[in-house]
Amino acid sequence: MGAGLLSALLGLALVQMTPQGLDLQKMVGFWWEAGVASRENLALKTPRRLEALFLTLSGETLTVTVAYNNSGSCQTEEIVSSEMNVLGKFVFPGRREIHVMDTDYEQYAILRVSLQWQNNEFYVFKYFTRSLGGECEPGFLKFRELTTDMGLYLVGRHGPPLSQQLRETGL
Repeated sequence: MGAGLLSALLGLALVQMTPQGLDLQKMVGFWWEAGVASRENLALKTPRRLEALFLTLSGETLTVTVAYNNSGSCQTEEIVSSEMNVLGKFVFPGRREIHVMDTDYEQYAILRVSLQWQNNEFYVFKYFTRSLGGECEPGFLKFRELTTDMGLYLVGRHGPPLSQQLRETGL
């Protein structure tokens, strides 16, 4: 099976997993990144490692404040969506997209983040929690199931190394 056809089928399977009738108001707030999965090892070894997100919604605009661990110091960036829909797809400048794959709003969210770089599409799956707890939560089990079946790398996050700096920045 050609790579293009396989990618198309994979894309269709992922779209079908998107929660119907996503309640965007329930998605707002603070989310810790607790896991990452990607076919690209490069995506897992970035020097600017994402630690947390703070989502705000104003009318039709989703704003994502991202907190990165940049060599041990906290760096934040604010990104505003240019398009979104209630099925969980958000488009951002720089040809980046976020798809909400699954969430219970209160404990976990599984996102598929896509970006274009050098005429290639890359994507990673990210597992977010409202608080960093045990890995045996139902959301984490779903995340592992989804990523293991696809043969992706998995990197668990343990503990908030930048938690004090995040509090100081007001996130």
